[in-house]
Amino acid sequence: MRIAIDAMGGDHAPKEIVLGAMDALQLMPDLHITLVGDETKIKQYITEDERISILHTDEVITGDDEPVRAVRRKKNASLVLMANEVKEMRADACISAGNTGALMSAGLFVIGRIPGIDRPALSPTIPTADGKGFVLLDVGANVDAKPNHLLQYAVMGSIYAEKVRSIPSPKVGLLNVGTEDGKGNDLAKKAFELLKEAPIQFVGNVEARDLLSGVADVVVTDGFSGNIALKTIEGTAANIFSILKNTMMANTKTKIGALLLKNDLRGLKDKLDYSEYGGASLFGLKAPVIKAHGSSKRRAIVSAIKQAKYTVDHQVVNTIMDTVAGMKIDKE
Repeated sequence: MRIAIDAMGGDHAPKEIVLGAMDALQLMPDLHITLVGDETKIKQYITEDERISILHTDEVITGDDEPVRAVRRKKNASLVLMANEVKEMRADACISAGNTGALMSAGLFVIGRIPGIDRPALSPTIPTADGKGFVLLDVGANVDAKPNHLLQYAVMGSIYAEKVRSIPSPKVGLLNVGTEDGKGNDLAKKAFELLKEAPIQFVGNVEARDLLSGVADVVVTDGFSGNIALKTIEGTAANIFSILKNTMMANTKTKIGALLLKNDLRGLKDKLDYSEYGGASLFGLKAPVIKAHGSSKRRAIVSAIKQAKYTVDHQVVNTIMDTVAGMKIDKE
């Protein structure tokens, strides 16, 4: 299997990206990685040269670049060349921790959409209290959505949860302001009716307060609400640990307690660590595209590579294609 990685994308590129790639090669003997970026900078961290290739370029799309314009004008940027490796079938999947909008644009313009999918969805796996996690989509690929878009998100998320996360008959919920039927705005009400007839295990409306309790394996919403939910969860988790740390360091008594709870607290932090879950998949494209967190270090890159490999191994894209092809989706 061949995976192309944008070595220049992210806050800690290229060092952590390359180190993560090296770690992944040690874990996966059938893997070949193409690193795209500045060859001189990448080579500093290369420890294996048999299953690694470098596609050199010194052009980069930054976080300040306007996504669509950058993809069109910076044809030799590492992120664009990475996507082109997939288009030309020299790679089975690609990963970047760089500009999210640019990755979305490259996915659309270079790799292309699955027939029958109107808009791709950005979908991370969010940790839950029981350790299982749930798939949330969309979290910002499209801030506006129509009912049939949410139907497509639900189908794609369900297939991913079953094929990659090994959850039989995953429960799919619709994020809403209440659990009762008929709740929500016009989008939610129409989407609810479509999801009831979809080839998924739809469990109805779910509320934001129940997301981390594992109320559903897949939660569907529009990109605007999804992004707010995601950022709220991330911010809350970070602040809880900050408050907990300050409380534990307040005096000698609490410091002793912290020492006794050290391993338990580390286990809790690991359970809520995004790096264990890989990146956010861009569902709806003709090949697996993974958006790693911008602050990803080597451990998170390894998880993202595992995620990409599982997605290819379990033929998620082909399954989505076959399922969507057999569905009748009214355009609204």
